[in-house]
Amino acid sequence: MTISLKKGERVSLEKVAPGLVAGFIGLGWDVKATDTGSDFDLDASVFLLGADEKKVSDKHFIFYNNLTSPDPDKSVQLMGDNRTGEGEGDDEVVIVDLRKIPAEVEKIVICVTIYEADKRGQNFGQVGNAYVRLVDVQSKKEVLRYDLEEDFSVETALIMAELYRKNGEWRVNAVGSGYQGGLEALLQKYN
Repeated sequence: MTISLKKGERVSLEKVAPGLVAGFIGLGWDVKATDTGSDFDLDASVFLLGADEKKVSDKHFIFYNNLTSPDPDKSVQLMGDNRTGEGEGDDEVVIVDLRKIPAEVEKIVICVTIYEADKRGQNFGQVGNAYVRLVDVQSKKEVLRYDLEEDFSVETALIMAELYRKNGEWRVNAVGSGYQGGLEALLQKYN
């Protein structure tokens, strides 16, 4: 049974999905019927942070031009870039192998930004039905889901969720925080 999270809720993966070793993180959204003169291109990105809440290195930023984490096991992988968001289901996917995340990575931040949002006059107020979900790779069952309910009318970047270590176990935080300034704002936050 899927656990539905609300903004700010935190859960232990050991409690809600005992034995989970790898997760498929699906991100989805729909563009509302607005004409900005350009297609919407939403992009998932992942920041791998150390104990100082900063990227471990520049290679610990996973996005459409750097699809895998730098560790030998490629423990975090972005499965490509969907440039239209059309169709049902997940628009972009991240695979995370929790067994193989290097010890220096304390937190995995899952984000979505709008490509060239300022230039195209776009924001998350024009996007609806945004969600992030975690699926157990082995059982193929959805474990957690967080549906964003806020209206982000000026924001061009969203932190959807975080996976983080606490007392030796992985936990999930449904963040749902919006930022102005797109991907650049997130890069500044985590550099």
